[in-house]
Amino acid sequence: MLSGSIPMELGTLFELEMLNLSDNNLTGNVPEEIMKLSNLSSLNLSNNRLSGGGEVLLNIGGLKNLQVLNLSHCGISGRVPASVGSLMKLAVLDLSKQNLSGELPMELFGLPTLQVVALEDNHLSGNFPEGFSSLVSLQYLNLSSNAFTGEIPTTYGFLQSLLFLSASHNRISGIIPAELGNCSDLQVLELRSNRLEGQIPSAISQLSRLKGLDLGQNNFTGEIPDELSNCLSLTSLLLDSNNISGHIPDSLSKLSNLSMLNLSSNKLSGAIPSSLSRISGLKYLNLSSNDLEGEIPKTLSSQFNDPAVFAMNRKLCGKPLGRECANVRRRKRKRLILFIGVAIAGAFLLTLCCCGYIYSLLRWRKKLREGAAGEKKRSPVSAGSGGERGSRGSRGSRGSGENGGPKLVMFNNKITVAETLEATRQFDEENVLSRGRYGLIFKATFQDGMVLAIRRLLDGSIDEGTFRKEAESLGKVKHRNLTVLRGYYAGAPDVRLLVYDYMPNGNLATLLQEASHQEGHVLNWPMRHLIALGIARGLAFLHSVSMVHGDIKPLNVLFDADFEAHLSEFGLDKLTIATPAEASTSSTPIGSLGYVSPEAALTGQATIEADVYSFGIILLEILTGRKPVMFTQDEDIVKWVKRQLQRGQISELLEPGLLELDPESSEWEEFLLGVKVALLCTAPDPLDRPSMADIVFMLEGCRVGPEIPSSADPTTVPSPVGES
Repeated sequence: MLSGSIPMELGTLFELEMLNLSDNNLTGNVPEEIMKLSNLSSLNLSNNRLSGGGEVLLNIGGLKNLQVLNLSHCGISGRVPASVGSLMKLAVLDLSKQNLSGELPMELFGLPTLQVVALEDNHLSGNFPEGFSSLVSLQYLNLSSNAFTGEIPTTYGFLQSLLFLSASHNRISGIIPAELGNCSDLQVLELRSNRLEGQIPSAISQLSRLKGLDLGQNNFTGEIPDELSNCLSLTSLLLDSNNISGHIPDSLSKLSNLSMLNLSSNKLSGAIPSSLSRISGLKYLNLSSNDLEGEIPKTLSSQFNDPAVFAMNRKLCGKPLGRECANVRRRKRKRLILFIGVAIAGAFLLTLCCCGYIYSLLRWRKKLREGAAGEKKRSPVSAGSGGERGSRGSRGSRGSGENGGPKLVMFNNKITVAETLEATRQFDEENVLSRGRYGLIFKATFQDGMVLAIRRLLDGSIDEGTFRKEAESLGKVKHRNLTVLRGYYAGAPDVRLLVYDYMPNGNLATLLQEASHQEGHVLNWPMRHLIALGIARGLAFLHSVSMVHGDIKPLNVLFDADFEAHLSEFGLDKLTIATPAEASTSSTPIGSLGYVSPEAALTGQATIEADVYSFGIILLEILTGRKPVMFTQDEDIVKWVKRQLQRGQISELLEPGLLELDPESSEWEEFLLGVKVALLCTAPDPLDRPSMADIVFMLEGCRVGPEIPSSADPTTVPSPVGES
């Protein structure tokens, strides 16, 4: 947190070899005396607020031994001076995130030892610089977020040592030169958001070490080359927002290391290859806004059950789109026809049997009458009556066992399955409250005015006995800030229902969105604090009973009539996975994009520490009003908050509705403490994150005042269904 100007006395340290003043609040010009330190090999002034424009670099030619120059994000403007070209030993040049403009000086391309060049996030212009192709030692080149035009020179194929090339967010046109395939060591190629066209060159398949390929938001045409499957090291393939046509190559399934695949907003057609589900590490998939058709492969739809992954494909059907396929309709029609045929045939056979029985009965009676007159015999009609009485007795015996079938089990009262079906209108689509990983949740309005939430689990649940045992166990997990299980139902075939209290005030995602549209006034600081504290208390209780949530996000935070937060979607894995073996190999992704911790995204394992990370992200979203998905891969919400704190721009963190906070008030300090708690929760090392019990203690210290009473405390108030 150093401030003020850089002291000129540093220029008297003639033997100084390394000077690092980065990540401070230093202002003013760089003293000329520092530019005379001829023994200096490393100069780092990044992340400060220096002034003087490009004058900082004018006298830099005196640093003849300089090897590392890092002036990233320190406020330099103007042009890159030619004096940089006199640093003949320079290996690392970082002038990123400045206000530099104009064209690059030709002298820059004469530095034979240059290995790293970072010029992203400036206003540099001119043709795409061909001069870099002469720097045969170059390994890292980042020119993204500038205003370069022209085409990518074919001479870049001479850069045999190049590992990273990024030119995203410029105005580059033309095609990708096939000569780039000669850069055999290239690991990352980013050309997003330009004006590139033509086909994706198959020469890219020669880049066997390529890990990241981002060609999104361009004008590429043609088909996805099959040869891309030769890039076996690929972990990220982004081709979205182009004009690519043809089928999705089945060969993409060979990319076993792929974790991100985005082919959205193109003109792809045909069926989705089922082989994509064989990519075990695939965590993110987007195939929306294409012309794909046919049924979504079941293994893929179970792995990615978010409809947005497959949306805007009119000819696609199946789960999770909820659109029935034509072949399924044909099978149902055939079954119906077969059923009707069997029923008609059965009725016909039954009629024949009845007619035969009546005919034989009449013949028997006729023979008896023709027998010995006067001999009294038992009437066949009497025998028939006795048989009828026996039949009725038999039916009564079977009826006594009807109460042994599946029932709707409620912990505090009696509700029948028939009443539940009527309350949801036979699970009508209009009564759907939400769609989640574990099935649909319906609003059930009963005749006496009682309202409940009914979750219908997806097909493929565990057997009935185990389901009842797990549901009984889950019903015992009760806390004021959790959605409490009130009852359950297990019936054949594979019908599994869970009954919860109805939460009339929606979820946190909707509440934050509405607050942003109304300038935040409906969600002031005390309310935000109570919401965060409620979530923390519910999660702390889950951890205290050795339960891991695994998918904490705003959609899973519900509000009762008093706007008290209730954490939902927990403890359901045991109710939906058939066997432990299947659970260990489940391809269901852990957590949700933007909220999942880095280690959980890599390992696929839900842990208590990963829950703490997800809570930290939600806490930052509650405090700042910014969604984690709004940020890029290079800067997530955690890095953004840290950067604002380093710059001292704390007011930038405040969501518009919180701008009324007085910097001298206690609420301001409470807000800052909340931000610090969130940063502790999102520590990169899971072992550095606090427990949820400690987080509750810290958040309780954020604010002193009465809490809002809740009428939905399951530990003190009986279930509303128990009062009916």
